Amino acid sequence: MRVYLPSTLNGLARILRDRELGPVPLTAYAVTPALREWYASADLEELEYAAMSDAAKASLRLLADDPEAPSRRVVIVAEAPDKAVTYAAGDLVDAEDRAVVRVSEPIPFSRIVSGHIDDAEAEPDIRAARAAIGAADAGDEDARFTVDGAAGHDLMWYATQELPHLLP
Repeated sequence: MRVYLPSTLNGLARILRDRELGPVPLTAYAVTPALREWYASADLEELEYAAMSDAAKASLRLLADDPEAPSRRVVIVAEAPDKAVTYAAGDLVDAEDRAVVRVSEPIPFSRIVSGHIDDAEAEPDIRAARAAIGAADAGDEDARFTVDGAAGHDLMWYATQELPHLLP
């Protein structure tokens, strides 16, 4: 199953060093039955984009928890074994949860398909969004507007062999 894993540039450095994504369980995003039901008219590409967008928002939460990380969202795309991926449709809290999955096995670097990372010009908006994400999650409308501004920046696609060159 294709999964979208939120990360940071510091997290990417660990992935490159360890040659795997871990430790488990990993929270990831994927095209789940709940996402398909919610977005019934979408094709697979649109569903994958929705899952990746949720992972990009989750990356903001990781950035908020890591003040040393550069203000750039990172989403790692990987192929996880189906048996290692679970989701619980009954535990949905909000729309973002429709794509949430748990991965119960480390993902070796060889299963990484690509990385999606903010361009440097997005950093001011990402910096503002990482500071606002907690308030946005608590319902602050101004903070939500700031976080939504980060979503206006498309993540840049990188092949796995390009990922080491993106580290500061």
